[in-house]
Amino acid sequence: MKQIVAGVLAHVDAGKTTLSEAMLYVSGEVRRLGRVDHGDAFLDTDALEKRRGITIYSKDAIIDYPGMRLTLLDTPGHVDFAADMERTLGVLDVALLVISAVDGVQGHTETLWRLLERYHVPTFIVINKIDALAPGISRDDVLAGIRKRFGEACVDAGLPQNSADIADNADTPVTADTPVPSDASVTADAHAATGASTGMIVGGSSAHAQISAGSRMEHDEDVAALDESALDEYCDTGRISPVTISRMIAQRKLVPCLWTSALQLQGIRYLLDALAAYAPEPRYDGYGDNTSDNTSANTFDNSSDNHGKDDGGDSSDRSNGKDFGARVFRISHDAQHNRLTWLKVTGGELPVKSEIEPYGKIDQIRRYSGAKYDILQSAPAGTVCAVTGLEGTVPGQGLGMQTDASHPLLEPVLTYTVTATDGTDTHKLLGALRELEDEEPLLHVRWIERLEEIHIQLMGAVQLEIVQELLRTRFGIEVAFDRGGIVYHETIDTPVEGVGHFEPLRHYAEVHLLLEPLERGSGLQFASDCSLDVLDRNWQRLIMTHMREREHLGVLIGAPITDMRITLLTGRAHDKHTEGGDFRQATYRAIREGLMQARQGGHCHVLEPWYRFRLELPADQVGHAMADIQRMSGVFDPPENDGTTAVLEGEAPVEGMRDYAMDVNAYTHGRGSLTCVSAGYRPCHDEDAVIAAAEYDPEANLENTPDSVFCAHGAGYPVKWYKVPEFMHLPFAWQQA
Repeated sequence: MKQIVAGVLAHVDAGKTTLSEAMLYVSGEVRRLGRVDHGDAFLDTDALEKRRGITIYSKDAIIDYPGMRLTLLDTPGHVDFAADMERTLGVLDVALLVISAVDGVQGHTETLWRLLERYHVPTFIVINKIDALAPGISRDDVLAGIRKRFGEACVDAGLPQNSADIADNADTPVTADTPVPSDASVTADAHAATGASTGMIVGGSSAHAQISAGSRMEHDEDVAALDESALDEYCDTGRISPVTISRMIAQRKLVPCLWTSALQLQGIRYLLDALAAYAPEPRYDGYGDNTSDNTSANTFDNSSDNHGKDDGGDSSDRSNGKDFGARVFRISHDAQHNRLTWLKVTGGELPVKSEIEPYGKIDQIRRYSGAKYDILQSAPAGTVCAVTGLEGTVPGQGLGMQTDASHPLLEPVLTYTVTATDGTDTHKLLGALRELEDEEPLLHVRWIERLEEIHIQLMGAVQLEIVQELLRTRFGIEVAFDRGGIVYHETIDTPVEGVGHFEPLRHYAEVHLLLEPLERGSGLQFASDCSLDVLDRNWQRLIMTHMREREHLGVLIGAPITDMRITLLTGRAHDKHTEGGDFRQATYRAIREGLMQARQGGHCHVLEPWYRFRLELPADQVGHAMADIQRMSGVFDPPENDGTTAVLEGEAPVEGMRDYAMDVNAYTHGRGSLTCVSAGYRPCHDEDAVIAAAEYDPEANLENTPDSVFCAHGAGYPVKWYKVPEFMHLPFAWQQA
């Protein structure tokens, strides 16, 4: 039986959770059909989700269906919780991208598509709400809009022959009180019986099927034209085999488009049949490569393109499943405050009581489906589960042989100051925020000592309200936020070698690090180019840990650094006096000293976040909008204008766009619509003004000092960063080379 992990992704209100509910109901996994607006959806298990009617956290459910076991991950659709969704992409075998037939491709839909391309996730497009199409709008119109945005690989997979997948009488409404009829059982016999009405024939454990969707794709010249071998097969036999179609989906050469009405249960069994027949089956013998944008940990049996890369180990061990690997994608806490590490096993097997160094021993392995879970004694490759007992794990992390995920594309762009309004002690508030940061690392909780303030980063107003409510309900703390500022980053444009030396009396460590610029969006990468003959492996591992363990600040405005590779070049320890904390101090100072050198040479720069926007407004107001975008230092494409309505698309700094929706509403008298999605970071358009406003003195920041400490005459003494090369004990490693 094929085992598939599928994620459901969509722009908010496209019917994503309703589709998940319908799939569970049609497959017989739930006996009654819940609804998001009624607060009883199977996968909306959190009280906040039920009250707000939105998905905040990724949830999973198990669907046992003829020919496959499907682990369904329902991800958040609101852009404020998109970071949770992005982390889920690294564990998916296939994605269901839900698009509303009424609204078409929306701003966040395009972001999701780019992410699916970046992570190389095989994709099915589910066009939902087909029962609500406006008069005069056809399926061809909807599909043309999708193909215009996403390309010719998006192919119509056809409609199901029957209008409803469950009810014996298609005209009988199906409600939450309608029980699943006996003929909808998910046994193989019952499914074979329903095959007559759907046109599906299940054959073998891989469940390759000939359904109306398959018949259309298997005999579609447009599908054959997408792949040379498929075209040869089509010319020779007059059809394209399910194996070939599955391979094309795995390679993202083919994106089937299926039509559903989740609320009316139309096309749901048809969708499940298509997944059983054509979803590429993973093979867990690769462990990814964090130098690539592809962080998927598996390959596909029917694909000639490997989606995972061997890192040089024993490949025979991996194919036999002897090496354990797992990808962490979420952290949460249950009602008893147990810390849950959510992961997908990507290789070998994970038994209970396993020791995962240095994070602890696994006490329980839970396989969730909605709010309920089963206790497993062991989790084989392909299993999505939550484990207890581990501390210090973070989303995106690889365990065992699995590499870490690449740097996330979606990050918060606004920073806020948090204050308790009910007299709660600052330390208690900081502790509560640290627990929330454990679950959502992108909050970036920081205590600013010189200001005596707590700062956190948020995606937007909705996430702010959720954090506020979590602090109230979980910790009993009332808080307020300021208006918020922009989250800037800093980087460099040329390589530099930084040196840190820490030698108070009876302590010793020296570290040399190479700081190199990377492409935008790369984040921070860490490596070692130090010989074991120079520095022992244990010391090198310790230095690598210290490079990763904290957020390093830049020297222009004190913003976090990004888009750099930091490489250990050389170092020195003392046989008698060196302790672990010595290398921590030397490492921090080496990074800071290197940044100060770059600043002195004019090679440090501030980066600011940009939005990609789509502005729809009356045609006579397009000039106003274009002038505004130019004043923001933004760019835009030539507007599309039909004489009545104009559409303006482009990119602009977040600083200018953050409140622009209110301006649009004012000058268009409510007839304009602005959609913004993250476009990453770019050089700051008004860098000098930002630096001047920050009034940041890097040498006065004693928690992040660039200076070193040397020893003479039995006492340690500080040496300013620019004099360190005169006192250091090891010669420059990179500059000499």
